[in-house]
Amino acid sequence: MSQSNPLSLHVPEPTGRPGCKTDFTYLQLTPAGAVRRPPIDVAPLETSDMAQQLIRVLDEHGNAVGPWAEAPDRDLLRFGLRTMMKTRIFDARMVIAQRQKKMSFYMISLGEEAIGTAHALALQDGDMNFPTYRQQSLLMAREVPLVDMICQLLSNERDPLKGRQLPVMYSVRSAGFFTISGNLATQYPQAVGWAMASAIKGDTKIASAWIGDGATAESDFSTALTFAHVYRAPVILNVVNNQWAISSFQAIAGGESVTFATRGVGSGIASLRVDGNDFLAVLAASRWAAERARSNLGPTLIEWVTYRAGPHSTSDDPARYRPADDYARFPLGDPIARLRQYLTNLGWWSDEEHDATHTALEAEILAAQKEAESFGILGDERAPSAATMFEDVYKDMPEHLRRQRQQLGV
Repeated sequence: MSQSNPLSLHVPEPTGRPGCKTDFTYLQLTPAGAVRRPPIDVAPLETSDMAQQLIRVLDEHGNAVGPWAEAPDRDLLRFGLRTMMKTRIFDARMVIAQRQKKMSFYMISLGEEAIGTAHALALQDGDMNFPTYRQQSLLMAREVPLVDMICQLLSNERDPLKGRQLPVMYSVRSAGFFTISGNLATQYPQAVGWAMASAIKGDTKIASAWIGDGATAESDFSTALTFAHVYRAPVILNVVNNQWAISSFQAIAGGESVTFATRGVGSGIASLRVDGNDFLAVLAASRWAAERARSNLGPTLIEWVTYRAGPHSTSDDPARYRPADDYARFPLGDPIARLRQYLTNLGWWSDEEHDATHTALEAEILAAQKEAESFGILGDERAPSAATMFEDVYKDMPEHLRRQRQQLGV
């Protein structure tokens, strides 16, 4: 019997740590315009090539190329750029407010603004998103009042969630924004179930589920894919691969040797891998998947390749686990700059308009913040009453809770 070499365990490592330069060749990039666009009734197995390549529309010169390039809509694209700018400015202001101890916590979406903005524009009223905590651009695209969003962050007396949710975990049914859960991956099976219910009722509304690359390692992810495949649920399954789940590199969740999109193909689901920093690619792929779902052709899984440019949250310091210049070296660039260049090439945007829009958005957000703070900030007396913890659970309050409320004196 021959002697075997001792076994060894493979532990994935990121391509760069602090003080190093990250090597982004692992991203498996594809030239803009090179990936085919199949008909919406394509068999899931026949999308395997698109799950490994990268759908891109905007080239390095800001031109739209290839089969995924659609006829440009001037007003919609201008609204998209303005919405991405609004999201970024809002995030920056709220981080300042958190540092001023006006709120306990915040999470920015720097570098990921195109994904939520363009996706929202591909959906219809009544469709339901089941988001994670970095899709505030979905709400911005639906023009949810900024004051309402900021009051939730401040947990003040006008907080629509009455202080029951961590800041940024919004819930806006009218905007198709299901309550965010801090327990990652739960949104996936909930979205599939919602989509199945819509189909059972004979409705026309679809669901859109959101998850990060790290949460694909949760069992909820696999369970949702099985149900979506078996019942052909009208749902879009979004995987936002921003390379980092807090301090864990995406390879730890299985993204080292295969793409996350290939997991959809293996589950019998049509799958796409898309440049998440390319607004036009996000919009086209989202429309394709939405039409497929609405046509009773089943689910689509989309891996959005992007980069979390900022910290995971205001409680995080990314300089401790990744190179400081990562985002500047990310080969897919900045989503705002790329759409801005495209619109400028068409003569639909200018430097003067960009500066004026930025100034106007800053003023709008500051005014909303001032109004929201008039209803209270973290730690002052204008917080939701303690009595609200006993409400909205039972139709008729049980006797033991009634006694507890009386003992609390509220």
